[in-house]
Amino acid sequence: MSDAEEKHGDAGATSLEQRPPLDDSNATMKRVQIKQACQKADLQYLGRLADSEGGLLDDGLRQLAWPVLLQCSGSSDGTNTDWKQLPAHRDEEQVEKDVNRAFVYYPSNESPKVIDARKRVLSDLIVRVLRTHPMLCYFQGFHDIVQVVLLVLGAEAAYSAIESISLFRIRDYMLPTMDPVKKHLALLPCILYAADLELAKHLTLPNPLYALPAALTLYAHQIEQYSDIARLFDFILAHEPVMSIYLFAAIIMSRRAELLEFAPEEDEILFAVLQKLPQPLNLEPLIARALEVFQQFPPDRLPGRGWRGISSSSVLKSTHPGQPLSVADAEKCFRKQAAEVQWEKRMQKAMQTALRNRLPITAGAVALGLGVLSFYLRRSGHDQHLVSFAQYLLGMVRR
Repeated sequence: MSDAEEKHGDAGATSLEQRPPLDDSNATMKRVQIKQACQKADLQYLGRLADSEGGLLDDGLRQLAWPVLLQCSGSSDGTNTDWKQLPAHRDEEQVEKDVNRAFVYYPSNESPKVIDARKRVLSDLIVRVLRTHPMLCYFQGFHDIVQVVLLVLGAEAAYSAIESISLFRIRDYMLPTMDPVKKHLALLPCILYAADLELAKHLTLPNPLYALPAALTLYAHQIEQYSDIARLFDFILAHEPVMSIYLFAAIIMSRRAELLEFAPEEDEILFAVLQKLPQPLNLEPLIARALEVFQQFPPDRLPGRGWRGISSSSVLKSTHPGQPLSVADAEKCFRKQAAEVQWEKRMQKAMQTALRNRLPITAGAVALGLGVLSFYLRRSGHDQHLVSFAQYLLGMVRR
């Protein structure tokens, strides 16, 4: 068994202990292994290498490996300008505002002229994705993700990777509303209840929106060191999208002693502490811990109803390494999930109207209504929304 395989295999045993850095001989061997895995498009082995100490080591190897992990072309024609003839996207004004704030932490020691040139390329990449896939909605922080990919892969190869990330990894975040994002974050308490019950009970915040900046940007907005965010992307891109939520749970658990010092009712302080990640992050033990918890408590075995409330069209359930979807599949999932979100909103609005008009809502009426809805939703393929809507209805009854 290779060094990389051994390190991956005992990830659970290492827990939060710091691993020693790779020495020169191990790094040389690992470089060969990464290149071989890329040549063979061996996603499983490449993923193990990305998980192990140091990840994919450097940008030269990432330029080979990231397109393989994303299952996209690594030789996109960055000079293609056909997209400029497409209709302007509705969010382009906001894109320009955000791009003007890019490249703050890295790269350092570059002239204003070079930074301005980078910003022009960054803007073109984002706008090209949006014009090519006009259904996607830009969100503030998307530019942070694109910035990392651009710096690692370069302008020529970045577009295909960014398109793949947009359609297959963060598609839920590019829907017309942020409601699906809240469902992603709702998995955090479920993970904590499974892995650290005492800490989970201590963190009684009504919702885990403190994780929103990290989740939306794949941590790119909050990690200030380029080497750290590039290494973290090695890990994130090697796994299904839900792994980034497990990583945040690992970060929370690594701060256990600090968090337990605060009283549970100090919500505002706890929120502020949780939202701001430690700088710098000690990534290797956090990655090992996230893997350990994921292996012990996969999403479909988590306590609570969080996973059941996730749409089957969500990236959390439709994107899996080694099982690529087509662009058409991704667009179909997008449209289906967007329709589901709108349906949920209409149902919630109807219930709010009923409350305002003081229409009687009893537990019996809720049960009858859910029975009818269940029959309809199962026939129409939308039954996964029954859980979230049932929770909403029961909340209305308890008021």
